[in-house]
Amino acid sequence: MKYIIAVVKPHRLEPIREALTAIGVEGLTVSDVKGFGRQKGHSEVYRGAEYQVDFVPKVKLELAVEASMAARVVEAITASAKTDRIGDGKIFVLDLQEVVRVRTGETGAAAL
Repeated sequence: MKYIIAVVKPHRLEPIREALTAIGVEGLTVSDVKGFGRQKGHSEVYRGAEYQVDFVPKVKLELAVEASMAARVVEAITASAKTDRIGDGKIFVLDLQEVVRVRTGETGAAAL
């Protein structure tokens, strides 16, 4: 099993969700987060005053999938999140040791 974490631009969330649903992903956790990478934030003007925004708003997607499906999930997220502009995001793929469904006690792939 694999645990996939993607940090992407907020306006790309719905296209990503649609792409993941189309390939059979059944569960997804989404969190609003802030951060910075190479873009190092940006300047904004509010009521005539310019100020520096050091942390850029992003969304973090977290999902657990069977190992055989990980490459398709990464491909779907990449294709849906890509805008060809700085700050498109990152995807992290980690090995997942165990999953337990709390309600039933199922473990492994059956718990996904």
